[in-house]
Amino acid sequence: MEQRQFLRLTDRALVRGTLIVLALVSLVLLAWQLRGILMLVFGAVLVAVIFRALAQPIRRITGMPDGLAVGIAVLLVAGVLVLVGWLFGAEMAAQVRTLIDILPGAWQSFEFRVGDYALGEQLRAMVADATPSGTGLLTNIGGVVLSLGTAITDTLIVLVGGIYLAMQPRLYRTGTLKLVPKQRRGLIAEAMDHSGNALRLWLKGQLISMTVIGFLTGLGLWLLDVPSAIALGLLAGLLEFIPLAGPVLAAIPALLIALAVDPSLALWVLGLYIVIQQIEGNVLQPVVQQYAVDLPAVILLFSLLAFATLFGVVGIILAAPLTVVVYVMVKRLYVREVLDTPTPVPGEDEEQAS
Repeated sequence: MEQRQFLRLTDRALVRGTLIVLALVSLVLLAWQLRGILMLVFGAVLVAVIFRALAQPIRRITGMPDGLAVGIAVLLVAGVLVLVGWLFGAEMAAQVRTLIDILPGAWQSFEFRVGDYALGEQLRAMVADATPSGTGLLTNIGGVVLSLGTAITDTLIVLVGGIYLAMQPRLYRTGTLKLVPKQRRGLIAEAMDHSGNALRLWLKGQLISMTVIGFLTGLGLWLLDVPSAIALGLLAGLLEFIPLAGPVLAAIPALLIALAVDPSLALWVLGLYIVIQQIEGNVLQPVVQQYAVDLPAVILLFSLLAFATLFGVVGIILAAPLTVVVYVMVKRLYVREVLDTPTPVPGEDEEQAS
């Protein structure tokens, strides 16, 4: 009798364990299929963090309700964008159109200049292999237009989702915590607070870097009389958001255009980008270090490769903030909680870390 009861309990435990494993595997597969949507959700979280960071001083100074302060922050951002577009929009649009028009010719000029060397044939073969039906690096207009339309749609979804998250953060936070066992909700809530704080600090430092790099690049290219200097400066500022690879990607169009004009100008442009990177590393970074999250370069590099492999272009764009969140979560939930080892968390006092 007792043996039969033991066997029944064993069978129940086995069935329960099997069902749990199947459920976990199903969740992992579902998450993999929805990985694109999950990246959009994280993008919305980033937007919400920005709006709430802007709303915090408004709420502190005026004492107005949280939702109203966020609404004013959204209107302020929209107003600034409209004002910038009104003041500089025509010139920037003209330079962007010029940049799009001259880049194919600049690439052809580059191919022509390297054609006399053995590298030329290898480069053409690589470009042909990397583009559909060998159409060329900068002439696949249909794919570019389709990708641009998808990017605009995703951006609108992220902006709207970010505004909703910023308006009612407690609602979504509470709903997320309800998915966690009660005895762990306090720990997870604390880890979420630390991640949000670190993300906010990183975004502040990154905004400073993007603004300074974009201004210096645009000014330097304008002084060198490079075509579309403002558009190239804007591109450099935006790509500064991508760690390690961003500055390299920003330099390529400027170098191609300068090379099409004059090889000696290309050398000056290359020197300009090198000088700006030195200024960023030795002058700018120490200034913004009080805001930025200090991530080891090796972690950033392999995180960039990993997220690019998993999520494509969106993974490259969001690699740095994703790494910040994962980095803080690992330190808080694993190093401190599991290993019981004191470690500092970005934005936290040293006394709290111990």
